This record gives sequence, structure tokens and C-alpha cells, in this order.
Amino acid sequence: MTQSTISLTAFRPDHLEGALRLSRQAGWPHRLEDWQLALDLSAGFVALDASTVVGTILMTPYKRDVATVNMVIVDEAVRGRGLGRKLMDAIIEQAGLRALKLVATGEGLPLYQKLGFCRTGTIIQHQGMVAPVEAPANVRSAESHDIFGILELDKSAFGADRRCLLRTLAEVGQLAVLDRGHGIAGFAASRSFGRGEVIGPVVAANADDGKALLSFFLARSEGRFVRVDTAEGAQLSAWLSEHGLAQVGDGIAMQRPVAVQSSPSPFTTFALASQAFG
Repeated sequence: MTQSTISLTAFRPDHLEGALRLSRQAGWPHRLEDWQLALDLSAGFVALDASTVVGTILMTPYKRDVATVNMVIVDEAVRGRGLGRKLMDAIIEQAGLRALKLVATGEGLPLYQKLGFCRTGTIIQHQGMVAPVEAPANVRSAESHDIFGILELDKSAFGADRRCLLRTLAEVGQLAVLDRGHGIAGFAASRSFGRGEVIGPVVAANADDGKALLSFFLARSEGRFVRVDTAEGAQLSAWLSEHGLAQVGDGIAMQRPVAVQSSPSPFTTFALASQAFG
């Protein structure tokens, strides 16, 4: 296998089995269903050596403003030959004028810095078997009329319109809202993922509200395997560990270019949708 034999092509459904092989090689928990969901919401490329998938990259666009880069994997047999750079160059061109966000490993950090990505924070991954947690007051399952309020809260916190993602999460999983009788004060999503479930995004005005939204799903998942990816600044690590979700790794949140600061939002994203969606 030589670099000259490797070509890039658009990521299609018939590449999913090859992509799954790469994610298993990398030790990632994604199932074929998780790859399918990512591809349904994204566009990207695979690197092929003949018919063998040896690299993947996806971009999940949110209108014309922002996109997340995810599922960047290079087969260990061809690493060190510039294939990661080739995949990134292709996805940057595809993104056009959109600001790009990603979560980097330490290994990938030098490449992303060369490509103009700047560090914006740290993402901490928690996972484990859920310990007993009390179901919260004022949090309920979302109803169809809640979706407009959910979309507005998410846009305020994330900085871009993610309606396609959130409507999909409502179909494949479940949404919950924090409701004190004066309008929606926060929301959370949960769905099947990897070895069990993933909770995220979680958007709320403060950490206590974020914990209440997380507790809604944790209380329903006692004894089951759950993953939560949270920003270091959310300061939820100790609380998550107390409820059985140990810290198992971290990543580096990055963006290219760094966006111009807009008006401050009263809402914060306390948990990401997952590694695949930011």
C-alpha cells in the first residue's frame, strides 16, 4: 500500500462497514447505527486503497455559518504519510466560509494548529454504569410544541442553528425540558450510542439546572452504561463521578477561524451531543 494508490472520494453508505472497521481499530465505541446517524447529518470523504477504506472524515453543517468536523480516522497501516492532512484539506474546502469546530486528541493537535485551528477549551469524557440518582422536579419529557423553544435555546448557547440535528435526536432518542411554568429554562437529549446511551446536548442557564436535566435521564438509566461529554468549565466532573460516570479521557476543543464574539448568551452547553457532533 503506497500513498500514490490512495484516493479520496465522497463518503457514501456503502463505505460504512469500512468506516466501522477503522473506528474499532481506533478503540472507538461507535456502532454501525452511530456511523449511519453521523452520515445522515453530514457530508465528507473516505480515503480508499483500491476498495479498502483507510481514512474517514465528516463535516456536520449548521446552515452556512458553522460546521463540526468529526470522525477523522486514518488506518494505522498508513499513518505518517500525510493522509490526515489530505482529508482535512478536502473538508476545509468543502466547508467554504463556515467556521469549523472539532475536538482534537493530543496526537492530532499539531496538524490542526498548522491548519489554523485555535484551542477554545477542554472536553472531558465521562462514562460508566449509572448509580442511583433522584429524579428531578420540573423536568419533563419534551412535547411537540416545545421544539421551537428548544431550537432557540440551543441557537443561543451554540451560536448556530442546529435544527436538523435536534429534530433528528428527537426522532431517534428523547428530549427533555426544564419547565418551571414560565417557559422552557433548559433542555437535554439522550439516545442509544456505543455500549449504551449518550446524554447531550444539555443546555441550561447554570450548573444546577444542567444537573437537573442530566438527572432526568440518569434516573431512568440506573445500572446502565451512559456517556456524557462535558466542557471543563461546566465543573460537572465531580458530580458525574459521584453518580458512576468516571472521567475516562479528554479532548481539546478547537475552532477555525475563531468567531467574532456575539452578544453574551445566558445559556451554556453543559454536555455535547457526543464526539461525533460537538
